[in-house]
Amino acid sequence: MPRTKPSPAHEALVRAIKEQGGRATTTQVERWQQQGWLPRASAWFEPDSPTIRPLILHRALWLASTARPGRSIGWVGWFFWAVDDTPDSAQRLRRALVATLKRPLTQAGIEKIPTGDSDRAFQARQAAAGKMLPNRRVPRRDLEATLRAHAAEAGFELPHPPATALANISHWALQEAGARLLLGGAADLGIEGLLGALEQAMPDHTGALEHLREVHRQAELTGTDLLAQSPLAQGILGMVRTIETADDHDLCHAAHICTRASGVLEVAMRCTPEKPEIYAYLTADEMWQGWAVVGGILPEEGAPSLAAVALNTYQYLADPEWAAELDRYLSFMYSVLVAFGYTGSPGDGMQC
Repeated sequence: MPRTKPSPAHEALVRAIKEQGGRATTTQVERWQQQGWLPRASAWFEPDSPTIRPLILHRALWLASTARPGRSIGWVGWFFWAVDDTPDSAQRLRRALVATLKRPLTQAGIEKIPTGDSDRAFQARQAAAGKMLPNRRVPRRDLEATLRAHAAEAGFELPHPPATALANISHWALQEAGARLLLGGAADLGIEGLLGALEQAMPDHTGALEHLREVHRQAELTGTDLLAQSPLAQGILGMVRTIETADDHDLCHAAHICTRASGVLEVAMRCTPEKPEIYAYLTADEMWQGWAVVGGILPEEGAPSLAAVALNTYQYLADPEWAAELDRYLSFMYSVLVAFGYTGSPGDGMQC
């Protein structure tokens, strides 16, 4: 069956992208529309004019710069769904977030998480957690140390984190604990299980671990289980339930803030080779540990992973205090970029 000829509107948008130095085909533009990242073509133009609206052109340029053959555009698509905040975009966003949160289960072939407090259910969850860890070849990666090395290459020393701060380290012990936490929540792991995993992964961080142990001990004396208060306490079932039951507008707002913050941080990381002082400002704020490092929002290549953004969106919905802190840190990051010469808004193409 012959392909339908591209519409004049699609051809006009492709020309406008090319005039701005971008590259796109009419097929790509049609796909962006199908994915809900561009509105209907009748909304692309200025009133009674053949000129593409700046907002549409900026969005198309961002899509064109992000799109790669055979690769997902990742959280950029979530950003556009969140910004549009329509019933359709909220539904698309909800499906994508749930699928991302469930991805570890899908990859392990786990169709249903065993529930209940019985020993049989507990053992079944432990066995399922084992399926999520086919081997122990987990690279030991310290994100804080990696960023510190990059800063040193640029001739700048990062301020050291407080002695009580834990590093973001990849280690098989933490992977095992994480799998148990995802499947059974805080009840299956327990604070001793978490501390044991941290001790194996971070033998050189005795001060921070002792501080963490003492904080939990003092809380227990008052009848408080801090691990049970964690956003991860309900495991993946709790995360999915929160996403599935969230109000459309609340869901879009949470994803908007989390993707926008990721975008601003990505711009900041691109700026730091020429302006390494940006590191000092960003890392001096407590949300550097509370969001960027602890949340693993800065993986290799500087592109935040879908899993990190999905977890951030869940936490934004589940923890109002953390959400308020991320709102504040987003404004702070943007003000730092402006102070160092960044112009524009975080949604117009993200150029430093």
